[in-house]
Amino acid sequence: MSVVSAFPRAEAEFFLADAAAIKEVTSSRYRFPKPVHHYGLLLYFGSNIVASDGEEWKRFRKIAAPAFSDRNNRLVWDETSLIMLDLFDNVWGDKNEIVIDHCVDITLQIALSVIGVAGFGRKVSWRDDQVIPIGRRMTFKEALHIVSTDMGLRILVPEWAMGLTQRLRKIRIAFEDFEKYMVDLIQDRKTSEKQEQRYDLFSGFLDANDDEDLSEAKLSMKELFGNIFIFLLAGHETTAHTLCFTFALLALYPNEQDALFQHIKQVLPEDRLPTYDEMPLFTYSMAVFYETLRMFPPVPNIPKISSQDTILKTGNAAGEMKSIAIPKGTVVRLDVPGLHFNSRYWEDPHAFKPSRFLKDWPRDAFVPFSAGARACLGRKFFETEGIAILTMLVSRYKIEVKEEPQFAAETFEERKARILAGKIAITQTPIRVPLVFKKR
Repeated sequence: MSVVSAFPRAEAEFFLADAAAIKEVTSSRYRFPKPVHHYGLLLYFGSNIVASDGEEWKRFRKIAAPAFSDRNNRLVWDETSLIMLDLFDNVWGDKNEIVIDHCVDITLQIALSVIGVAGFGRKVSWRDDQVIPIGRRMTFKEALHIVSTDMGLRILVPEWAMGLTQRLRKIRIAFEDFEKYMVDLIQDRKTSEKQEQRYDLFSGFLDANDDEDLSEAKLSMKELFGNIFIFLLAGHETTAHTLCFTFALLALYPNEQDALFQHIKQVLPEDRLPTYDEMPLFTYSMAVFYETLRMFPPVPNIPKISSQDTILKTGNAAGEMKSIAIPKGTVVRLDVPGLHFNSRYWEDPHAFKPSRFLKDWPRDAFVPFSAGARACLGRKFFETEGIAILTMLVSRYKIEVKEEPQFAAETFEERKARILAGKIAITQTPIRVPLVFKKR
């Protein structure tokens, strides 16, 4: 599909929902580079791996890649399991029902705790009872949460206006304190007499940046901040929103939820924490997670730009191939929902069917993490955290839609539309998902 904009200047854009064409674009980084000027909002703390391209991107990737190790993934799984256990035992306790007006309130807290410990090496308690250090005005937990959820406001509102309302003042303080906490963490790692083996992303990133073999790629303090901030954003908001949509779908489709529960109990019949080595066994958990990502990809469209006059071959609904001329400078957008709901690749694409991922499935038609060299570095971190959370929660609690009198007469389709309603903010965001978690 192509779109032509008349204002402020005539400009054509192409939206791709053809798997072969998307694979060609994502595999041709030099023909279709990333239009980094589209990512200006992500440069608040400094240049980073998401908002860069070319030699700068390669330098960032060389430093960032070693941090996303199997040891970090194991840490993610182990700490996520402990965080969920703490939620069950010390927050929800012996309550048989937990009513949540918006599921994001829970999933954001879970994701925040995980990124705190597996991302920054800082355990974040469920209870906000931490002492505020001297020179700070809020806890690490509060600053981390506000920075990750209110980034848009901080960037869009001019500096002179940040003191006009109580909320804006709080956001300004959070960003100031977050930066101070980052400086403290960096200094702590550099001056620590005992060099502990730490596998959180932050430590891995700093270790790689200090590696003498990578000295030519060494990052400045501002570039360190920029990349750490991107890890925070990706590891917090994206996970929280995807899990919220996952729980919503399971509440709407109890048969699928029961199938997932039965599978978990087959793999883990005894009452103990699942281990990282058992993660590959939870195939139905992964299938549910992937089906959610297919239906609700975090980033609905991924822009590229044509660096030269070129030709793309793409198929239509009838399977006929066509050659499309792409002029130099044209924006080419990967239409992720268009691909994920394309009936050429997915049978009954609008239905929630996790089982489609238990057999052969069209991998080139599934790009929630993008694809090619620019695919998400943190994919395994994201999947590990998501599978651990989903598996542990469903093994202990049944998820239902909260019954509300004003919606008593709605049909299933109306309820589905209401519960799954979303908007595009920085990532795809659920609007309101009221749920009840009932102890099994």
